[in-house]
Amino acid sequence: MEVPDPTGVADPGFRRVLLVGTGALSVAFLPFWTNWLSNTFPEMEKRVVLTRSARRFVSADAISALSGKDVLTDDWNEAGPGAAPHVELARWPELVLVHPATMHFLSRYALGLTDTPLLCALQSTSALVGVAPSLPPGAQHSPVVQGHLDTLRARPGVVVAPTVPAVSASTGETEDGGAAPLSELMGLCVGAYARARREEAAA
Repeated sequence: MEVPDPTGVADPGFRRVLLVGTGALSVAFLPFWTNWLSNTFPEMEKRVVLTRSARRFVSADAISALSGKDVLTDDWNEAGPGAAPHVELARWPELVLVHPATMHFLSRYALGLTDTPLLCALQSTSALVGVAPSLPPGAQHSPVVQGHLDTLRARPGVVVAPTVPAVSASTGETEDGGAAPLSELMGLCVGAYARARREEAAA
């Protein structure tokens, strides 16, 4: 499967990207997207974090082989003695891509919860954060979910991709709640970064 570069530029402006997978079924495609990111932006340094629920659906070994880096698990118990993974995760990336982002993850992020290293890092990072929501059937009609998404859209430094139609593994029906392709999320983040640079130059 060939995915075109949606950014239209050879240099997206980011040198270090943190790719995050959460526990939606579509995280099973993360090895493909890891490979796409490496092939499309070979000069970009990449690291990958998986939530514990994501590891039910995708192999950390496969992603590690494709990225050339150990895959981190978003769990305080995985950190060694004296380690501060939240500090490293906040300071290292210039761009964070959460793909897919479950309803549970989005809610915790919007509420400002810091009960995992990654969530703690996202509340204190200066990196641009892009999220691609992956919602269960009917969730897009929930005022609570929409409230959380609106909160994230209004937050400086956060880009929220629109959901796309996808076939639900549970119902077999097409629902408008699937995660946008990582290529689309990347394009939205590159666009947001370019706009921010233009605004800084004009100020």
